[in-house]
Amino acid sequence: MAVNGNRRVAVIGGGMVGMCTAIWLQRDGNSVCVVEPGHVGEGASFGNAGCFNGSSVTPTSMPGTIRNVPRWLQDPLGPLSLRWSYLPSILPYLARFARAGTADKVHRQAKALRPLLAPTVPLVRELARDAGAEALIHQRGHLYVYRSAASLAKDGLAWALRRENGVEVDEFDTDELRQLEPVLSREYVRGLLVRENGHTSNPHALVLRLAEHFVRQGGAITRACATGFRLDGERLAAIRTDTGEIAADAAVLCAGAHSRPLAAELGDRLPLETERGYHLMIRDPEAIPRIPTADADGKFVATPMDTGLRFAGTVELAGLTAAPDWRRARMLLAQGRQMLPGLAADYEEERLSLWMGHRPSMPDSLPALGRSRATPDVIYAFGHGHVGMTAAPMTGKVVADLVARRPASIDIAPFDPARFA
Repeated sequence: MAVNGNRRVAVIGGGMVGMCTAIWLQRDGNSVCVVEPGHVGEGASFGNAGCFNGSSVTPTSMPGTIRNVPRWLQDPLGPLSLRWSYLPSILPYLARFARAGTADKVHRQAKALRPLLAPTVPLVRELARDAGAEALIHQRGHLYVYRSAASLAKDGLAWALRRENGVEVDEFDTDELRQLEPVLSREYVRGLLVRENGHTSNPHALVLRLAEHFVRQGGAITRACATGFRLDGERLAAIRTDTGEIAADAAVLCAGAHSRPLAAELGDRLPLETERGYHLMIRDPEAIPRIPTADADGKFVATPMDTGLRFAGTVELAGLTAAPDWRRARMLLAQGRQMLPGLAADYEEERLSLWMGHRPSMPDSLPALGRSRATPDVIYAFGHGHVGMTAAPMTGKVVADLVARRPASIDIAPFDPARFA
């Protein structure tokens, strides 16, 4: 990697977080190389719901969440499944997850997340505009729908957390919901619309456009798997990969769910897990919402995209190596038909596509964003869980601040990787 700028920086991971980070670093005049073992944008960034929800400040672990787990596990259409063979491995994570979901902690977590997420739409528009991808960014809001007032009441704390962090919400009754989104099932009686939120109509294309822009501006993308770091005392000398070393003055670890072993090599044993998520796409659907819509009970999202209708959601706890359970994707079609009764009763397989990916999740729903224990030259930027697309633009900006040794654009103390030490 040639030295053309202030510092030689290696970004480990070519997803949305990695590409946003690489571009911000490049803007600072650094010589940047993205190290990615596969193809750029084909990890978790490929198949998510595509939402830029600055309102997504509610942690995954909330008061009462653990009590719901047995019911979810017994429901074949439930939002959570667990491979029982993986239970011994994930028990320590689940214990931390349960401890993170107390009333006082979730208020602090939501307050920490808001500055990371709130600026996402203007920031991603800026990055997309420079990359010629602004047509992929939309701001129509995000709609949450409920089948009963009691169901909405169960989410009272989640909506309180949003409102206390400055999120404005418009509420719709049954008739107003029909006018807003006529394709929705009439079983929904309440809708809450967050107008500040946005989405991309093609997450994969967006990451590819960012990568193409990065390369046009002089950046490099190296097809390799990072395996470790070579230090000279407390200074970084190089990134070790399966194809050889890459000399670097600084490195950013944003390899998503695969980040844990590399952090452990530097002495940071972080409780990073994968929440495996699925999606199902319908090409040329008979019914499609105009606004990305979340079924609050089913915990899945229907997003209108350039390539069709995407249903995304569910959580499966099974680790990084287990084969996909495609029933988890196909159940989204059954749920989707309940949301959008205008969909066909049957589909030919060529009109459907299925996907599974790995959300990189921390038990307190806060990413690891800060310097490593072994050297100030390696910065962590992983563990964003369900908000990776949303958090990526500001995460990249913060990382550029840290590499330049400027004060961070936001308060990152709550994201300190050492909080689990």
